[in-house]
Amino acid sequence: MLDDESRAILRQYQSNPALTVPELAHLVRMTPARVTRRLDRLIEDGVIQGQTVEIDWTALGYTVQVALRFTLDKTVPRAFDEFIAAARRVREVLEIQTFLGQVDVRLLLIARDLADYQRVYRDEILTLPHIADIEALMTLSRVKGDVALPL
Repeated sequence: MLDDESRAILRQYQSNPALTVPELAHLVRMTPARVTRRLDRLIEDGVIQGQTVEIDWTALGYTVQVALRFTLDKTVPRAFDEFIAAARRVREVLEIQTFLGQVDVRLLLIARDLADYQRVYRDEILTLPHIADIEALMTLSRVKGDVALPL
C-alpha cells in the first residue's frame, strides 16, 4: 500500500507534525512539490486524518488516571448504545473502547485527585445505564504510550 517514499514522509511527519513542507522535503530528500503531492494523496486516501495537539493533563492538575472495565446487561437490546451515549457525556472520560469477551466496554478517565475521582465515580459513572459489573484499575505509571506507527 505504501512505497518507501510515502513511508519516509510518514515516519518524519508523525515524529514532528509541525515540520513545514520544505523541512520535511529536506529530511526525506525530495522536492517540496513532490512532498506536497504525496501529503495531499495521503490525506485524500485517508491515511493522514489530521493533526492533533497532545496536552499533558498532569500539568493541568489531573493526577489520577483510572481504567474502568464494564460488563453490561446484555438482556437489554440497546444496552451498548445507551451506555456509550451516556459515557460520552462524562467530561472526565478520555477514551471509550468496546470489546468482545467478558468485558464489554473500557473507559479511561482522569480526575484531579482521589476525592475528585470518588465524586466522578459516584455522580457520573455509577449512574451510567445497564451496568452488570464494573472493575476499576488505577494507573500507577505509563510505561509506553506510543501513538506512532512503526513505519
